Amino acid sequence: MQVIDWDLAVATGTRLVRPGPQVSREEARQAVADLRRLSREAEGHVREFTRIDTETAPQPATIVDRPGWIKANIDGFRVVLEPLTERMAARAGQTPAIVGAMGSRVTGIEVGAVLAFLASRVLGQYELFLPPDPTGQAATGRLTLVAPNIVHAEHELNVNPDDFRLWVCLHEETHRVQFTGVHWLREYVRTQTTDFLLASDIDLPALLERLRSAAGTFTDVIRGGEGNLIDAIQTPEQKVILDRLTAVMTLVEGHGDYVMDAVGPSVVPSVADIRAKFHHRREGGSRFDRTIRKLLGLDLKMKQYAEGSAFVRTVVGQVGIDGFNKVWTSPETLPTQGEISKPERWIARVIDAPAISEAGGTSG
Repeated sequence: MQVIDWDLAVATGTRLVRPGPQVSREEARQAVADLRRLSREAEGHVREFTRIDTETAPQPATIVDRPGWIKANIDGFRVVLEPLTERMAARAGQTPAIVGAMGSRVTGIEVGAVLAFLASRVLGQYELFLPPDPTGQAATGRLTLVAPNIVHAEHELNVNPDDFRLWVCLHEETHRVQFTGVHWLREYVRTQTTDFLLASDIDLPALLERLRSAAGTFTDVIRGGEGNLIDAIQTPEQKVILDRLTAVMTLVEGHGDYVMDAVGPSVVPSVADIRAKFHHRREGGSRFDRTIRKLLGLDLKMKQYAEGSAFVRTVVGQVGIDGFNKVWTSPETLPTQGEISKPERWIARVIDAPAISEAGGTSG
């Protein structure tokens, strides 16, 4: 049984996505060339500042348009959802064929529509989940930049294009350095994501009950309330796993923002102007746009940038960049959600506790 009609998802997304900004062919070629060059430059700045050794040579980013971003993300979805789809396929006999066929088409349309909405907004991402390469080897990840969206944003914000492109690359390259330099991080996120999916309720009565809850959430959000669809449909077990996932993603997103702001002043002359205008843009949009962002949990992502950046800034301010980098030692040294909001707790647990233990050992 096919849980999601992936071909229909691609077709829906590429049909619904809005066209990119109107630029000449030469302008488009220049933007692609600039982003490839600046992504390599940015990786050098990031590695030097973060002191995370990736043991790999800087690589240019993959540059895509909006339909290309949709196709890439659907490929990623297929990889990350494979454990769940395999389990559901094993239970296919419990679901009438017509229900399965209609369900896969409905979810395909829904996935395509969501990606069409996002495809005109995302500037770039580090893709953790990729199909195997032609030799069958598992891919390690790929940095992707969405050229039309970057060009659209720099036009909309009226900022220096070269500065803005490098500024964006600094944030996205930080994610590549994190996931290629911290050898266990990618597998940790993959495992947590798989566990989250396999903890879902996949029997029809439970699914219908959660969809009813989701409908109530939709009504609440339309009226200006809190909540999102992710919170509405997850199981109690998933909430525990999602806390861990949220904590690690808040860390990596906040670290990206911190590095972008810390490195920016020395290499991006107009960084203050860019940051002020971009922050205003993040909080703007129509009421419809804000509602969809809230429903999809994208407001949570914006909150992650701020909370994660504050955590990194506080820790680096108190223990330095080398002290902060102890966060990458193992999954056990990652901050919890509570520690992200109270960095002194993480410092006490990870930085101070070993010193106290060693002191106690030498005195005995």
